[in-house]
Amino acid sequence: QVQMTESGGGSVQSGGSLRLSCVASGYLYNHMGWFRQAPGKEREGVAIADFHGNKSYGDFVKGRFTISQDNAKRTLYLQMDSLKAEDTDMYYCAAGRGVGDAWALLQAPADFHYWGQGTQVTVSS
Repeated sequence: QVQMTESGGGSVQSGGSLRLSCVASGYLYNHMGWFRQAPGKEREGVAIADFHGNKSYGDFVKGRFTISQDNAKRTLYLQMDSLKAEDTDMYYCAAGRGVGDAWALLQAPADFHYWGQGTQVTVSS
């Protein structure tokens, strides 16, 4: 079992930046990513890093976010710049054991076996 612990959420004004971090308790995973979910809505893929090092982003990101990893620290990051009010959501870190493609994984939260508790991001306009 791998535990995922997110941090870095908070409140920011539109146009501001936040950096989310996620520490994994072990190494039993191949791909990692960030998802977000608002109450009453489906979980949405934000950014994925797959087993081969490929990265993918949701269409709404449009170059504003960057996913990165520090494997030695078992830490995943999401740098979010030019934040908009519509980015307000609960953001979840996740990891999975498969070897799927980054773009396919963006649409497949079921392929992620380990999830964090979430960190709230609130952007005020």
